[in-house]
Amino acid sequence: MYSNEDYLIELLVEAGHLDAGYVQEFKAAMGDEHTIQLMLDRGDVNETVIAQVSAANAGAEVLDLQNTFIDASLAGRISLADAKRFHAVPVGDDGSYLAMAVADILDFESLDSIPHIVGREVTFYAATPTGITHALTQLYGEEAGAVDSSALTVVGEAGADGDSEAPVIKMVSGILVDAFKMRASDIHIEPLETSLRIRNRVDGKLIDCANHPKKLLPAVIARLKVMSGSMSIAEKRLPQDGRIQVRMGGKEVDLRVSSVPSNHGESIVMRILDKSALNLGLGQLGFFSDDQETFKELIGLPDGIILVTGPTGSGKTTTLYACLNQINKPDKKIITVEDPVEYEMAGINQVMVRADIGMTFAAALRSMLRQAPNIIMVGEIRDKETAEIAIQASLTGHLVFSTLHTNDAPSAVARLADIGIKRFLVASAVRAIIAQRLVRKLCDKCKAPATLTEKELRMLSIDPALMAESTIMGPVGCENCRGGGYRGRIGIFEMFVIDDEVRHLINQNLSTPQLRRRAREFGMRTLREDGIRKVLAGATSAEEVIGVTMSDAE
Repeated sequence: MYSNEDYLIELLVEAGHLDAGYVQEFKAAMGDEHTIQLMLDRGDVNETVIAQVSAANAGAEVLDLQNTFIDASLAGRISLADAKRFHAVPVGDDGSYLAMAVADILDFESLDSIPHIVGREVTFYAATPTGITHALTQLYGEEAGAVDSSALTVVGEAGADGDSEAPVIKMVSGILVDAFKMRASDIHIEPLETSLRIRNRVDGKLIDCANHPKKLLPAVIARLKVMSGSMSIAEKRLPQDGRIQVRMGGKEVDLRVSSVPSNHGESIVMRILDKSALNLGLGQLGFFSDDQETFKELIGLPDGIILVTGPTGSGKTTTLYACLNQINKPDKKIITVEDPVEYEMAGINQVMVRADIGMTFAAALRSMLRQAPNIIMVGEIRDKETAEIAIQASLTGHLVFSTLHTNDAPSAVARLADIGIKRFLVASAVRAIIAQRLVRKLCDKCKAPATLTEKELRMLSIDPALMAESTIMGPVGCENCRGGGYRGRIGIFEMFVIDDEVRHLINQNLSTPQLRRRAREFGMRTLREDGIRKVLAGATSAEEVIGVTMSDAE
């Protein structure tokens, strides 16, 4: 909480609130770590005295936030994540300066950063940490209150009840619970030169959440490895992967853990796997009614390959799982081969790739065909052997789902040809290729009518007639979206259906640009064009669509 403990202790000694000899004896007995917090816990000093001494040194006033009314409209001046990160809260705005109360008025690094974060000149006041917590709850609701780390338990972990009170266990549990409350998709624990940074990815954007002393890194890494049950605490030189299953509020959540050694220590990223995505309908994924009907027809086919393409993090796996969930019926046998298995689905046989023992995509897929499945999902087609087996399966009466890393749908044809698949096989086996991206959804609570700029109109080439029939919406910012104007994400899609005419074009060895032009002539809607539909429907902003479809501009 306090950035420079030694300096603060000196100030408290000079002001007569602490005895220098006692401080020396205390450190000798208790160690140099967290001296101020330990003294607070023992009652040797209190938060009010610390705020008064710090404020006097900084030439600032002290605010009693527990007895101060704060206008609720100030919540939009700074996001909850940043407010918690800096232990700061807005308390006033006179139009020229934003007034902010901070728990550590001597944390000059934070005081320098806050004006850049809020984009305003700032006047700072001192407050107690308890007062800051009270004000945050008042402004942002219960979500801003202290994290109840006791609400989280690790599934399958044995141990004494008292273990959960250990500081590092409480800290790690707090990091996880905080991420769940923020609806984060990833948690990044990153060692820097002098600190330990915690960042959460929310709706595709990384948000700084906390900075801790660097000395906590070994304990935090060790705790996460213990929670995974499969990662070695002793191994710090090689990357490791693991999985953590936790229970919070009666809900089980899976985390996929990856550790990588960096120049400042081990870095850990945890992917939060939200099983609720399995139950999403096509409309919730972002398909409009006409595309929904086309897609339902495709996934109802008895055979062929359906490919979903896009870069990492574009939602391909979620789309595939939603498809499998929709066609998962008792009369269908479904087998998947994945690296790794991200979600466990009832009624589906799921196989995990283990390259170290020879269980590759190709080997697993070859064995799966002897299990007489109706539907097969291959996590990713990476090589010629896997592609050949998938195509052979599709040509012998199986419906195959898989993914490829390409920028758009027509490029998948050239990608398969590049890895050695003959074009006539691609034309015969593939039924459809769907490219997709994710864009942030406008917050339903605060979005408001907006006007497109000349640049946006020029880049999107929107028909003025369509503008007249639509209400363009833009981001505003409120408590529901933490001031960002967006909450959640939806997909934009490019559906390239392979019919007889397209098969003829593929067999003619057309280049990707030529194939793309002909596909558009046959009615294929590009990623940007689908994004424009969602802008006109008020689901997202023009800025979002332009940002994720730059390569789609023509």
